[in-house]
Amino acid sequence: MAITDWPEGDRPREKLVQRGAAALSDAELLAIFLRTGVTGKSAVDLARDIITRFGSLTAMFAASEADFCQIHGMGPAKYVQLQAVLEMSRRALKEELQRGNTLSSPKAVREYLQLLLGGKAQEVFVVLFLDTQHRVIASEELFRGTLSQTSVYPREVVKRALAHNAAAVILAHNHPSGVAEPSQADKMLTEALKQALGLIDVRVLDHFVVAAGTPLSFAENGLI
Repeated sequence: MAITDWPEGDRPREKLVQRGAAALSDAELLAIFLRTGVTGKSAVDLARDIITRFGSLTAMFAASEADFCQIHGMGPAKYVQLQAVLEMSRRALKEELQRGNTLSSPKAVREYLQLLLGGKAQEVFVVLFLDTQHRVIASEELFRGTLSQTSVYPREVVKRALAHNAAAVILAHNHPSGVAEPSQADKMLTEALKQALGLIDVRVLDHFVVAAGTPLSFAENGLI
């Protein structure tokens, strides 16, 4: 059945207008982006198939163009549009962090890092550099590794903190395995960075591990 034949209150666009975007499922939101389905499938059916194929919205956004375009009905134009939506979301969240205190906006920090690192196939280490009011000055990917590990050099983090005249930093890296539990190496690295940055009076406010689900905060778990 075509979406136009559904009861008005069940159609994704009308539902969004009436009840807000938060009331829609992942598939319904994606269906609005897709606009149309393919032969024998509504946009919502196609959206469900896409999410099932990749496992999550995060994994879908992280998919390569080649993988995304293997889906019937999807092509380079849709891939480009999807990446544009993702980048606009990242920039909007970054603007929010630049305007306000990151410590008073933990949800925005988590959402930004999830969009930035979620679904990546390699370990990536990112640093958010903050001013004295804990607003984001810059966000930089400093190191990239393999599927299971990356090498992080404290001296490079210190150099970038000095370059940005940062007063504090938030560290973040992803676990492609999908398990957010920090390793002993993660804990030792965090301590090494705290000591190195402490020498130039830069505080390490938190270290997030991004994996499946909500990013894990070292600070909230008493690890920093």
